[in-house]
Amino acid sequence: MIGWMEAVVLGLLQGLTEFLPISSSAHIRVVSAFLGWDDPGAAFTAVIQLGTETAVLIYFRREIWEIISTWTRSLYTPALRSLHAARMGWYVIVGSIPIGVLGLLLKDQIESPFRDLRLVGTTLIVFGIILWFADHTARNKLTLVKHLSLPHALVYGFAQSLALIPGVSRSGGTITAGLLLDYRREDAAKYSFLLAIPAVLASGFLEITEIGEGTAPAWGPTILATVISFIVGYAAVAWFLRYISSHRFTGFVIYRIILGVFVILAVTLGWIPAQA
Repeated sequence: MIGWMEAVVLGLLQGLTEFLPISSSAHIRVVSAFLGWDDPGAAFTAVIQLGTETAVLIYFRREIWEIISTWTRSLYTPALRSLHAARMGWYVIVGSIPIGVLGLLLKDQIESPFRDLRLVGTTLIVFGIILWFADHTARNKLTLVKHLSLPHALVYGFAQSLALIPGVSRSGGTITAGLLLDYRREDAAKYSFLLAIPAVLASGFLEITEIGEGTAPAWGPTILATVISFIVGYAAVAWFLRYISSHRFTGFVIYRIILGVFVILAVTLGWIPAQA
């Protein structure tokens, strides 16, 4: 059962790591294991992500409102359908389909096998290396306004769906896809954050019914963790977008590899159990 102290720590972790390409779900899983806490589970993780996603909604509120309003009006006003905001609405919808379908099909795996720390450590390392490759080969020249298309939106969407495995990272997967498609770092990250909105909101509200039931975390600690993740997450997204405008992802890659190796070593030596 999640206590108040655990809620504070996990809320901080969620807010700090959700938007960085280092996997918030992996950090919650790993830190809980090292501190001897029970695995908070996929339901708790999904619900507190509503806090960080609220930070995105507020940070990008003007753009999100423009997308929603223009897309809605374009349904009955053909002249608006060529506008970027209207097209972006479709791109977010199409890009959200893969994770929606796979999330429902793999629900049981997400809640148990995917949370094996050996798998978490491996994905931290492997996808860190892929991110490094993408970052050092990308031409960083395409923009969302001029070049984003439905096929590209689907590529982003399938990359996002890989984040169903803790250790991949939702932002890391989609940003990597954007870099491989030659989008600018800032644009790849921005679309990553926008694309996550439907998936995170749907997942969070779907899992919210499990909070407080059986062995699931209680409402009080869950709400506290969600509020903390919102406050910290807002600061994190603002910092991250400024940082990547002039820096590569090398520091995040090194961190992922070190953490992944440490997790695998810790499980191998019996310091922590692979399964919760």
